[in-house]
Amino acid sequence: MASTSDSANLAAIFKAYDVRGIVPDQLDDALARSVGAAFVHVTGAPQVVVGHDMRPSSPGMAGAFADGAASAGADVVHIGLASTDQLYFASGHLGMAGVMFTASHNPAQYNGIKMCRAHAVPIGAETGLLEIRDAVADAASRPAGRQGELSEHNVLEAYAAHLLSLAPVRGRRLRVVVDAGNGMAGLTAPTVFGRLGSDQVELVPMYFELDGSFPHHEANPIDPANLVDLQERVVAERADIGLAFDGDADRCFIVDERGRAVPPSTLTALIATRELAREPGATVIHNLISSRAVPEIVREHGGIPVRTRVGHSFIKATMAQTGAIFGGEHSGHFYFRDFWKADSGMLAALHALAALAEVDVELSVLLHDYERFVASGEINTLVHDQQAVLEELEKTYDGRSDITLDHLDGLTVSAANGWFNVRGSNTEPLLRLNAEGEDEVTMTRIRDEVLAVIRRDA
Repeated sequence: MASTSDSANLAAIFKAYDVRGIVPDQLDDALARSVGAAFVHVTGAPQVVVGHDMRPSSPGMAGAFADGAASAGADVVHIGLASTDQLYFASGHLGMAGVMFTASHNPAQYNGIKMCRAHAVPIGAETGLLEIRDAVADAASRPAGRQGELSEHNVLEAYAAHLLSLAPVRGRRLRVVVDAGNGMAGLTAPTVFGRLGSDQVELVPMYFELDGSFPHHEANPIDPANLVDLQERVVAERADIGLAFDGDADRCFIVDERGRAVPPSTLTALIATRELAREPGATVIHNLISSRAVPEIVREHGGIPVRTRVGHSFIKATMAQTGAIFGGEHSGHFYFRDFWKADSGMLAALHALAALAEVDVELSVLLHDYERFVASGEINTLVHDQQAVLEELEKTYDGRSDITLDHLDGLTVSAANGWFNVRGSNTEPLLRLNAEGEDEVTMTRIRDEVLAVIRRDA
């Protein structure tokens, strides 16, 4: 088997935003140790806070990374088991660079490394990640630094207190079902909701046992199949709301009292109105495949909507440029200026609970005004030539008087009654279609017209 540190493997596992690979074939303790030293070499971080998820390989790799970082002269603070947003909190709260060992929603055989500079400033391919990759490859030529110190620090209670200071929940008592998917919300949810008390929230836990083999379902709530258990449980328990988190608990999806999955764009719009009530006239970020309802509602509430490409690095960069108070993505990531511009599934969940506790109506009624269009969801199609299909689509729609086109990310075609976006995958020969219409008939027509063009090349 080839070394995990050879150039081909490094090129495969260093992605746009993080490191991700199969254990131990692509990622192991030895590589984690090398990444630790390279991280300090590239960033110059004097202190690094390290957390890890519940995957069996995570504690060993986190420890190996810490050894490598210390060998390069950085002092390392271990926070142990953590959600990714808990690691971001630690990075901001302690003012240290941060590293999280997790493969998020990926299956059990994977692991990965998410990295940030102090105050949760992200590190991606354009902001240091590729330099870290190259430094791993050149490790043998780098002299050793002073030996850094290793220590431990528990930030879970401080994390919970900070989130509740940003989104306090007051009002009527709520019955809340939480599906942790055997991921890190099984650790964070009891602490966060425990601070609210049983007189405010009756917590109904699902799959809170930390288990990186994911025995019940994949911890990937964007896949409707992984929400079925939660949907059934919400109805059976006559709960007010259901919450689903991914493996590292940085994403959140919600289910209403009828067991219906709520589109993330709807939650984006709801949170936006709450943040705009707190800071009128603020800027709110949304990616270009969020519902058209999001910018409409932001404007109606006096805010300034700003549209970005898909991907958290674009959201975070635009937040930094504009001073935006909040940003949301269709994928269930929600970003908060007052949380170091980082994403937090738990903070998004608290906003949903806070909004629901303040009113005496069901969640479906509360959200009715935030859902104005019908979306297709993301539809992936394998094609032979991504660019040729995009050019064919542009030729099909260009020149129509009622149509506008843009190329912010792939091809977006907009009309008065709906829109679609088609963009290519960076890692597979896929085209991703998202369509939305003013009603089901319109959305279906748009979707099927576009798929007919795409599938001619499939």
